[in-house]
Amino acid sequence: MTSAQVDTSGNSSGTSEASEEGYERGLGSRQVQMIAIGGAIGVGLFLGAGANIAKAGPSLILMYALAGGIIFFIMRALGELLLYRPVSGSFAEYSREFLGPFFGYFTGWTYWLMWVVTGMAELTAAAIYVNYWFPSVPQWVTALVFLVILFGVNLISVKVFGELEFWFSMVKVTALIGMIVIGLGVLTFGFSAAGDTASVANLYQFDGFFPKGVGSSLMTLQGVMFAYLAVELVGVTAGESENPEKTLPKAINTLPWRIALFYVGALTVILCVVKWTEFAPGVSPFVAAFAKIGIPAGAGIVNFVVLTAALSSCNSGMYSTGRMLRNLADSGEAPAAFRKLSASKTPALGITVSVLFMGIGVVLNYVVPEKAFGYVTSVATAAGIWTWLMILISHVLYRRAVDAGRLPASAFPAPGGAKFSWVAIVFLLFVTGLIAYDADSRVCLYVMAGWAAALGVGWLVLKNRNPEVAERREPAPLEKVG
Repeated sequence: MTSAQVDTSGNSSGTSEASEEGYERGLGSRQVQMIAIGGAIGVGLFLGAGANIAKAGPSLILMYALAGGIIFFIMRALGELLLYRPVSGSFAEYSREFLGPFFGYFTGWTYWLMWVVTGMAELTAAAIYVNYWFPSVPQWVTALVFLVILFGVNLISVKVFGELEFWFSMVKVTALIGMIVIGLGVLTFGFSAAGDTASVANLYQFDGFFPKGVGSSLMTLQGVMFAYLAVELVGVTAGESENPEKTLPKAINTLPWRIALFYVGALTVILCVVKWTEFAPGVSPFVAAFAKIGIPAGAGIVNFVVLTAALSSCNSGMYSTGRMLRNLADSGEAPAAFRKLSASKTPALGITVSVLFMGIGVVLNYVVPEKAFGYVTSVATAAGIWTWLMILISHVLYRRAVDAGRLPASAFPAPGGAKFSWVAIVFLLFVTGLIAYDADSRVCLYVMAGWAAALGVGWLVLKNRNPEVAERREPAPLEKVG
């Protein structure tokens, strides 16, 4: 069966709940594809890579490749679940179904937190990029202006969000391909100010491929994983995609070449053109490389591109937080007011509340502008790791149910069944251990512990007010599309 699976009760399953959710199917194939591509190209690469290059040197390329393989395992696990039952609540829904109501509640709120703090990070990065042109403008002012503009876009309609995200992603993709081509030209023909020193030998001749040691390289994995946050956003679009059965598998299957080209390929070229010792934390390696090459206005153009990447991710954050709050409200795990859709079929209240919390990032840019990015990225990474773990564990439990004949098979099975999900689970636990080991990033685990305690108290209050919230419920039957 390709378009829909049929459950044992005769209900059609594995399609869409759009009509029941009330969302508009306003995201076409080209928009979903670009959202998926854009989700894999963010500020973690454009800005965060500078600090990681300083820590790991050329070996950062290997770290991105390793983490990229794990991300593909996660996305194939998510893809199998999405084609079994594509819903806008996505990870929270699967956690709720396979692990129980508390895990759905915890995952939904934690994913909301991830995007709120990611939005803070992107606003911080955008403000840093604008300072390149206007150093006299305070970071917090720029962050506030961008916050208000993107808020307005998300309230209009999902079509406007999708179209803006399409063009944001188009700018990022075109620019990265251009950077790679120019970098290869410098390496091959030796033109520009960097031509005399550009060489593949730059990958190993300055204290080797692992100049700071393998341990230091592994410690960058936490920053590398932050760079991949948002690849799972394609799952949130399931309830608003025109044809999820076709667009979602295609978006997920193109992930390996996107990672190979945009992350591994781009970093390899950049580190061949400019030796790794010339990069520094807080400066985009792409901006620094084009400044070194000496192309007129090149660094300014790249700075515009990385600004676009930051705004794109913040735009996605506003989109996903509103949907997640509505899913939580549908399950009785958030105030019922979040269920209401505006006239344009957007969860306006959920978006508004999320944006108000993202405004904390504006305050951080006012109080500690030099540390704001590091603080919020570590918290976002920890929340993202939890979300990915829930996807993987839900997938393992789903495969067990399929093998036992309790649930229908998905039209998009992950290769190797649940084996690669187990590999990814072990890897994510290893990264969590690295975070705990690093004194600078360890603070995010304290934040997450406080967050877990707060959610635990909230769960007890919810159970006391409405005991039905804690009861397992069979997922609602989904109607067939097309």
